[in-house]
Amino acid sequence: MGVIYRFLTEDDTSAFCHKVSDALSKGWVLHGDPQYTFDQANGVLRCGQAVTKEIDADYSPDMKLGQQ
Repeated sequence: MGVIYRFLTEDDTSAFCHKVSDALSKGWVLHGDPQYTFDQANGVLRCGQAVTKEIDADYSPDMKLGQQ
């Protein structure tokens, strides 16, 4: 059994909430607080949220984390 980690990012729109909600519905768990930063070059607020998930396999760098 192993634990995998992802950091989800998106512009500050409902798309970010949907991305995090989708991960939660697939068994991922929030890890820490959400993060926000202003992207001056593009004039948008960007959001990030770390998530983790326990899996019944050993971690491999070849894994497609979003498909776990």
